[in-house]
Amino acid sequence: MTSFEIKADNTPEKVVTSFEIKADNIFVHNNQFVEAGLIEHSAQTSSSILGQSFFENPESNTKVIGFITNIKKIEVFGLPKIGDKIISNASLISQYENICNIFCETFLNDELLIRTQISLFIQEIES
Repeated sequence: MTSFEIKADNTPEKVVTSFEIKADNIFVHNNQFVEAGLIEHSAQTSSSILGQSFFENPESNTKVIGFITNIKKIEVFGLPKIGDKIISNASLISQYENICNIFCETFLNDELLIRTQISLFIQEIES
């Protein structure tokens, strides 16, 4: 999955990201961004809530790895097409150390595409 843009007004409890669907993306099939891609994008957006604490110092060379520990809910309502720009809003539900439970919704304009509730574990990797 190629990179996505994290918006500037994020907080430790909430992030907003955007992602443009490109033809060469591994999750594009028949000109649509498939369900697995939406789930991956939700997980990446969700991980940026917990992950941002590892990158507070812009000079650091920190590397992290994350894992989905639980998917409590996934509801898919639509699939974007090549060239569409999707916007995701993720909110922290709960956190214990490096494990968090996050709610995320992804939109194409005003259309809700996916709603997820995901638990993640993130840790720093020693170089």
